[in-house]
Amino acid sequence: MLVLITYDVNTETAAGKSRLRKVAKQCVNYGQRVQNSVFECQMDAAKCREVKAILEDLIDKEKDSLRFYYLGNNYKNKVEHIGAKPGFDVTEPMIL
Repeated sequence: MLVLITYDVNTETAAGKSRLRKVAKQCVNYGQRVQNSVFECQMDAAKCREVKAILEDLIDKEKDSLRFYYLGNNYKNKVEHIGAKPGFDVTEPMIL
C-alpha cells in the first residue's frame, strides 16, 4: 500500500535539529521524498507499523508531529502532481 508520511519537527534547539535529521534519515530508508517533510512509502502493514514505531520513538510528542496517510493499493487516481519535481511511480525501479 502507499503511505504518505509527513512530519513537523521543532528545530528551535540543537536537540530539535538532531531529531529532524534522524526522522528524515529514517524516512529516506523507507520511501521517496516528494517534498521537504513529505515521503511516499510503498510498504505492507507490518513494515508500516515498524516505521511508525521507529518514528514515534524519535520525536518529542510535546513539540513535534507525525502524520500518516494510508492511500492503499489503488492510489494512482488519488495522487495528482502539478509543478516542479515531476511525479513518478514509487513502485517502479529507480535507475541512478
